[in-house]
Amino acid sequence: MQASPASLIAANIACRRGERLLFRRLSFGLEPGQACHVTGANGAGKTTLIRALAGLTRPFAGEVRREGALALLDERTGLDPDLPLGRALAFWFGMDGASARSAIMARLRLEGLAEVPVRYLSTGQRKRAALARVLGQAAPIWLLDEPLSGLDTASQALVADLVRAHCAGGGIALIASHQPMDVPGMTSFAIEDFAPAGSDEEEEA
Repeated sequence: MQASPASLIAANIACRRGERLLFRRLSFGLEPGQACHVTGANGAGKTTLIRALAGLTRPFAGEVRREGALALLDERTGLDPDLPLGRALAFWFGMDGASARSAIMARLRLEGLAEVPVRYLSTGQRKRAALARVLGQAAPIWLLDEPLSGLDTASQALVADLVRAHCAGGGIALIASHQPMDVPGMTSFAIEDFAPAGSDEEEEA
């Protein structure tokens, strides 16, 4: 039986942090080849949304429906800090059954860092290593939380290239970032558009 095509749907979801309601009545649907850019100020709820979409936390209300495997990029790389980068990535490549490992390392400009312990990598190098993990998973759905932070201009352009190629190949990408990204046809929305009325006043109180 043929597998169902990948999809990611949020239906009237609401999320909160502690007792504070971050947003509500947020709905969207993404199908193969589509990308969506989620914007919002720090603390608005972008990361909370990503975690809810990934199934790491439950929405306060509403429903998330997903078809297909997902790859998540957030502030945690999951790489052993004491291992050289090449060995740390090899562990995950093996777990994910990744092919073209050398090509992934080359694409992310990590070949020259293979013998460097993960703990000594810069912020940008760690981000590129995390992106290598995403590529190795070969998942149709990408959830990318601030993928451009800590990257120089060339690396930011590389991330945009990766997202464009992923969507051109029928993948889905949801990018939560306060920075713009050049991906043709990408939709966008701001978390603040779904904030409950009076939330600013409640936060200041």
